[in-house]
Amino acid sequence: MQPFADEQVQSCPYCGEEVEVQVDAIGPSSEQYVEDCPVCCRPWTVSVSRDGEEVFVSLGRDDD
Repeated sequence: MQPFADEQVQSCPYCGEEVEVQVDAIGPSSEQYVEDCPVCCRPWTVSVSRDGEEVFVSLGRDDD
């Protein structure tokens, strides 16, 4: 059985557009990875933290 994905709406830290970010609801308590914005194609740092059944996502600029 595959873990379900949690979908959250975030704002791109570059262009400001709202984008949907999908992350696995089950995984390590925290992780980071790089993903490109589907609107402006610039790279974000996606930070994910999980606390029980809650998943928290934030996007940061990859050029900081």
